[in-house]
Amino acid sequence: MHDFSYVGESFYCENVNLEKIAQKFGTPTYVYSYKTLTDHYLKLDRAFDYIHHTICYSIKANSNIAICKLLANQGCGADVVSGGELYRAIKAGVKPDKIVYAGVGKTEDEIKFAILSNILLFNSESQAELELINKIAGELNKRPKIGLRINPDVDAKTHKYITTGKKENKFGIPFNEAFKIYKTASRYKNLEFRGIHIHIGSQITSIQPYVAAIKKTVDFINKLKCDGIKIDYFNIGGGLGIIYDKESPAKASEFATSLKPLLKELNCSLILEPGRFITGNAGVLLTKVLFVKKSISKKFIIVDAAMNDLIRPSLYNAYHKILPLQKSNGKRSSEIVDVVGPVCESGDFFARDRRLPFVESNNVLAILSAGAYGFSMSSNYNSRPRTAEVLVKNDRCYLIRKRETYQDLIRNEKIPAKLGRENGKK
Repeated sequence: MHDFSYVGESFYCENVNLEKIAQKFGTPTYVYSYKTLTDHYLKLDRAFDYIHHTICYSIKANSNIAICKLLANQGCGADVVSGGELYRAIKAGVKPDKIVYAGVGKTEDEIKFAILSNILLFNSESQAELELINKIAGELNKRPKIGLRINPDVDAKTHKYITTGKKENKFGIPFNEAFKIYKTASRYKNLEFRGIHIHIGSQITSIQPYVAAIKKTVDFINKLKCDGIKIDYFNIGGGLGIIYDKESPAKASEFATSLKPLLKELNCSLILEPGRFITGNAGVLLTKVLFVKKSISKKFIIVDAAMNDLIRPSLYNAYHKILPLQKSNGKRSSEIVDVVGPVCESGDFFARDRRLPFVESNNVLAILSAGAYGFSMSSNYNSRPRTAEVLVKNDRCYLIRKRETYQDLIRNEKIPAKLGRENGKK
């Protein structure tokens, strides 16, 4: 997280003191670095300059429209998995011919929306889905382009909840089934079969699973070629890991170089779908210490953020480094604590048995590496308003999402008139 660092005793994002952001916008608040976002996108884009390619940012990682917009301004496309993400991408100015649409459960309305938006490719995951897209395309007198998502049955060596390329996962089609679909593609009269798609998982820190999956898929593409079937787009998915603690993920340049022998002879356009790689280490979650509580065997740092704001530690037992915005300057030693939130669940924690610098009530902490799958997975559990989001560029900060209010919590709810007249009587 090169754009987040201490300057003297204070923790900064780029050239902005994060303590000032906490004072201005309150806590909890997500803060993102413009420079990190653009640098990570450009590193990956430049790493694959040896092949024609399109980078389609995976919007599920962080769907704030301002972040989508700044990436679109750099020429980035979008990987979407819902009609809502497609809507966000278009509103952010992503060009439709740089949008790919994946997901095992696309609805009729979502498919129609995508066809009428003239997206680049559907990444189709089943024959039943192909039948539905074909039907809707015929009704609209359109011929959308299709990329079949292959399940290469490769273990990505990541958390079981975010592994997507093994045969027991719900995603994709086996090679033999995909071959039969391509051989009988003429039966889908309203579709253009143009691509192959794979995605083996998320937070992958080794290149080897990618090499294994891509080698299998390249062999399959060559098999199709021998049967006179041309593939124009090869989508290798995303999932590149980042450093949360002591991981050693491949750099963009190392990743690209390792794949070059497999890709350079394919004669088709490459698509990549990074999400976490771009946004993960571009964001922090600021949270204020409410209370310090001692039990018989534990010391708890109770903060105003909770699992509804950042669910990764509860859901995946994920590690996030935590730092105070102001250094203690060696006045007090570090201590072993649990950092927990106010939600009524024992799983509401950010760190357990973690050695942290001594902190007191009203100190503000930064939970690092929170730019991906942070706000985008947040909820209103316990009727907690969702956080504000702030973007920092150089020495300026911009509010890119207002903090929700109590009124926002019930804005779309309605009490039926009959209940309103009952006044507690049976």
